[in-house]
Amino acid sequence: MAAIKRTIGGIAIPIVAMGILLGTECPNQQVPAPGNGGGEPTVSVSLVEVADGLTAPVELVSAGDDSGRLFVVDQVGTIRIINADGDLLPTPFLDVTDRMVTLANPGFDERGLLSVAFHPDYADNGRFFLCYSAPPDSDDPTGFDSESRVSEFRVMADDTNRADPNSELILLDINQPQANHNGGQLAFGPDGMLYIGTGDGGAANDRGLGHTDGIGNGQDRSKLLGKILRIDVDGATPYAVPDDNPFVGEQDAMPEIWAWGFRNPWRFSFDRGGDRRLFVADVGQNLFEEVSLIASGDNAGWNVREGSSCFNPDNSRVSLDDCASNGSDGEPFVEPIISQPQVEPNGTAIGLSVIGGHVVRGGPLAAFDGQYVFAQWSTQFAVGDGSLYAAAEDTDGNWVVQAVGVNGRTGSRIGEYVLALGLDESGNLYLLTSENFGPFGQTGRVYRIEP
Repeated sequence: MAAIKRTIGGIAIPIVAMGILLGTECPNQQVPAPGNGGGEPTVSVSLVEVADGLTAPVELVSAGDDSGRLFVVDQVGTIRIINADGDLLPTPFLDVTDRMVTLANPGFDERGLLSVAFHPDYADNGRFFLCYSAPPDSDDPTGFDSESRVSEFRVMADDTNRADPNSELILLDINQPQANHNGGQLAFGPDGMLYIGTGDGGAANDRGLGHTDGIGNGQDRSKLLGKILRIDVDGATPYAVPDDNPFVGEQDAMPEIWAWGFRNPWRFSFDRGGDRRLFVADVGQNLFEEVSLIASGDNAGWNVREGSSCFNPDNSRVSLDDCASNGSDGEPFVEPIISQPQVEPNGTAIGLSVIGGHVVRGGPLAAFDGQYVFAQWSTQFAVGDGSLYAAAEDTDGNWVVQAVGVNGRTGSRIGEYVLALGLDESGNLYLLTSENFGPFGQTGRVYRIEP
């Protein structure tokens, strides 16, 4: 069966690269409404460097094969291995640079190699999946920027530290109108299905080239943009749509959609314990960053809502006083568990671009057991100034956020741009950073977070 391609259309709108990071426009000076910013740190952690010399490490995962290896996705197009001895192997596990769009160097860019997910039976079948930014082809609408490609690969039969570059099977090509808001997260759920996060297509306000007039892509179920998708990679070639996806058989809705109404979900994760809930961090525009608990059929509200506020597409720096609380079918918008302002009411910067994390279960961070640890990319574009947070759920289901200090760093902040958080099989939590705002240079690092 040939690869499935989804096409979207619209009118052209320019993007200023320095004004967009993982979906956030240039920092605004307006103080947003009060929210849970986390305040001053009351707990702290230490960062132990595990690897350096990377460019832009945007993901760290294990293969689930009991090898003790960590696989680090570098945005420039390579997957690197940190072996069980803690050594960063010089030869990439896989290099897809020649299949990607050309990234800005030096410069800011949200495209690239964005995620890897290993099949739950990887130890036996050697299958894994990538999401990367491929160039547009002749079938794409005029003026579109790129394609978000989801592909399957296999490991080499005679070398477990090398993937077979000729084994690529393309599952999906999703046309991207602009260069930003790519999403790109891949993860297998506890049900064995592959979940795929997509951004709204880029630009700003969910408007412009390739964005549905009036409602935007996030609210348009005929498009795969601005969604969490769910597919079965074992049911057919290249994939099957699970029968219990919420919009299977519904006219004018893509059957791959599992949840919708997202701007740019930059990292989601399933809780390894409890009810295995899905935490989705969605990057805000000018006022709020948000994290939501998402289930099948949920509508996260973009572009009607930003965090818990009413989004104003005509002036994104001032929230509307009132807006809809339900989607087009009457479904209630999901209220985020965390709606964090980018700036406190007193003018103190909190952070731009939420970086989704993980719920701590076991491992050395006992003080955070059961809490969701996440980050902010930076408080500004010019200098890396990322920060850590932990959110705890109380008995009433409310989530309380606290800032997490970093020992030995100025102001207890990280002092670098935070690109991602990772988790290994033993429950150790990792922080992935860079000193550069884009995918260039060799300042990318991996740290293990310790008490």
